[in-house]
Formats: sequence, C-alpha cells, structure tokens
Amino acid sequence: MPPTRHRLRKFRFDRPQQIAALLLLFLLGQCLWVIAHRGLTESDYQYARCGREMWEKPSPLAGYFTSCGNIHDGTLAYRAAGLPLTLERIFAGQASSTSTWEMRHEVSHISMLLRLPFVFAALMLGGCLWWVTRRLYGNTGGYIALALYCFAPPVIAAATYPNNEIWAAFGLFAAVYTAIGVSHAMQGPRKKWRPRIVLLTVVMGFTAAAHVSAFLLALLLTICFMAYLAEGKRAYLPTLLIVWVLGAMLILFASYAFRPDAFSYVFRSEVAKIGFSLEPARIFFTTLQNAGLTIAAVGSLGLYLAMRRARYFGNTAPLIVAVLLLILLTTGVATETWLWALPFLLAFVGGVFADVLETRYRRWFLWITSGLLLAQAALSLASLPLLTH
Repeated sequence: MPPTRHRLRKFRFDRPQQIAALLLLFLLGQCLWVIAHRGLTESDYQYARCGREMWEKPSPLAGYFTSCGNIHDGTLAYRAAGLPLTLERIFAGQASSTSTWEMRHEVSHISMLLRLPFVFAALMLGGCLWWVTRRLYGNTGGYIALALYCFAPPVIAAATYPNNEIWAAFGLFAAVYTAIGVSHAMQGPRKKWRPRIVLLTVVMGFTAAAHVSAFLLALLLTICFMAYLAEGKRAYLPTLLIVWVLGAMLILFASYAFRPDAFSYVFRSEVAKIGFSLEPARIFFTTLQNAGLTIAAVGSLGLYLAMRRARYFGNTAPLIVAVLLLILLTTGVATETWLWALPFLLAFVGGVFADVLETRYRRWFLWITSGLLLAQAALSLASLPLLTH
C-alpha cells in the first residue's frame, strides 16, 4: 500500500503516561479530602453568587458589573465558581431568581460544585508541567517535577477554594512555554505556526481574565523569549504582538459580558500595579510544609552553578522566570506571585536533577532524590488537616 501523506497520531498511554496519571490521582485525592473536610466560608458564597450573576443576570447598576461590585482581580475565578451552579439549575429547571445564598440550604454537595473548577485547573497545570518537562528533560525530569508538584501544599490549598491564583499560574506557565513553542515552530513551515499562534492568543486571553498583572508578565516574557529564539523571524514579532493583545483584550471584554463600564474598570483601577519585594520568596521558602520543595530548589541552584552541563536554555529560562516572580509583588491587588513561580521553579528542579542523574553519580543521587520526594510527600499528607482551616 502507498504511504499515506497524513496520518493521525495515536494517543499513547504507556508506562510514562500511566505514572504521570497516578501522580495526578494522588493530587486529586488530596484535594478531594481537603474539600470534604473544609466548611464553606462567606468568601466561597460570594464567589459563587457573583459568578452566577455574571452568567445569568449581570447587574444593570451603573458602574457595577454585579451586585457584588466591580471585580478587582479577574472574572475567571468568579465565572468558574458560578458555572457549575448555573448549569445545575438549568438542568434541574429551578427558578433563576433564587440566590446562591439560599442555595446552600438546597444543594448538599455545593462545596464540590464550587471548588471542582479549581481542582481541574490544578490538574491541568500539573499535566502541562509534565508535558513540558518530559519533552525537555525526558521521563526522569518529568517524574521529579510532577511528583514535587502533586505533593506541594500550596497547590492543594489553591485548588480547594475559589481564587484567581491557580488560574493565573496555569495561564502564565502555559503562555510562556507556548510562546517558546511558537518560536521553534517559526523555523518550520507556516502551516505549523497558525495553530500555536491561535492557542497562545486564547491562553493570553484567559490569563488576562484571571489577572491583568499575569497577562502583562506573560506578554513581557513572550516578547523576551521570542526575540531571543525566533532567529530570522523577528520581523513578524510586532504583528504577532498586535494579534495577541487584541485577541486577549477581546476575550477579556467577553469575560465582562461586553459591558464597557465593567471592562474599563480594569484599566481605571490599580489591578495591574506591580512592585518588588522579597516577601513572596520569604513566605514560600520559610514554610515548614514546603521544606522538601525548598531543599530541592536550593540544591538545584547549587548544582546549576557548579555543573556546566546544567547551564543551558532549557534550565535557565524557568530559573529566570521563577526568580522574577518570587521578587514581584502586586501592590494594587493582593496576589500570591510565589504560586505563579512554583511551576517554573519545579521545571528548573526537574531539569537540573535529570542532568545530575545522567552523570556517574546517578546511583547516589537517585537515593537522595527518592528520599527528598518521599519526605515532601509525607509533609504534604501531614499538612492536609491544616489546609482544612
């Protein structure tokens, strides 16, 4: 038979994918345990009520997007919290006039409905981290990065209550590595550019809907990495930036239900104001539950400086982004920029550890790495009761 020109790539679920899925199941199990033991707070109901109003009946009051007032960080978390409730009410045929405040007496599993989108975001970020690190560093680097991620208490905490931080972390990580992918694709035929360019536009839009500061950082990092990587194609960069900015602004405008007053509030407020501080890094590295992550990060930095073979773009890029995010502070709206930095930091750790495991010290370092992963897993499991408060 003559060879076919276009062949569909078969989805593979071999041993590497199975191990990654098992690690993500551990993350899912921890999240579900915390959700089952954590009561609902007034903030949870506020997110759900505002989110439902965005989907069903945005407030007609002048200058306000919902009866909760203008949104100060981003609409994505509110819409994510309100969407499951709205869908359930549609399928149940319930009247839309009943408020989420009253629904807490009607829906026994409301805690799961409110928090499931954020668990999904954490799982998607873990899958994205696995995909990137496995392609860059092989199976070993992917396993190390994903294992540390799945037993990171900050990730579990962010996945179990309504917030924009986990969405911003996912969007920022996806945007940076999609931009790097676009840079590499631009060295090939144009038909391979378009899907990645469209994907990056969508990612940028959802990142902006989560937090404008995360979008601005993603845009800045995209410009820097593409200017460095897109050799011979840099002339296309201004045009691509116009496409990404306009596309992202359109998605952001849509997230405000195409209401000009609510949309303009993003630019009139101080939501995108950024400063510098060591406080985010101090919070992350001095928390006992993150001890394994801290040791891994410090050890990786030492090995990176000591080993010439570890100092290449694949390791340097996530290190630069992680350091930048760890010293940033959003002064307009309180955020957790150290959570945004975490996937980049773990990608750096996975890359450096994978490099060391290819040296003659593999056997000894394998024992050290295994012990570190087990220690962080134990700390994560021990911290679960603390995350329910």
